[in-house]
Amino acid sequence: MDAEVRAYIDGIPEAHRPLFDRLHELIMRTYPDAEVSLAYQMPTYRVGDRRVHLAAWRHGVSIYGWNKSVDGGFVERHPALRTSTGTLRLRRADAAAIDDAEFLGLFRGVLGDGPG
Repeated sequence: MDAEVRAYIDGIPEAHRPLFDRLHELIMRTYPDAEVSLAYQMPTYRVGDRRVHLAAWRHGVSIYGWNKSVDGGFVERHPALRTSTGTLRLRRADAAAIDDAEFLGLFRGVLGDGPG
């Protein structure tokens, strides 16, 4: 991981860091060869020509860059989390009610099936 990404992650407020770390680790366990860099001033995970962004915001963590047609039904099950096309805003309480398998379904839809 490059220094810019590390600095971004280290700067995430303590209250939101566990949620960010949970999503980051889920992506990295599933896509160990994912390229992680900053794009649009947020960590971006690239697998081939596909990508997704994670970013901290004032109340939690956002997921950007996904498309509803490949989200595995995530938005249909959690419509209140969608704030605009390609943006999901997660508060800690929202994420606590969603298991890793469901997040993995979203990430696999966006980034591909992955090796693991």
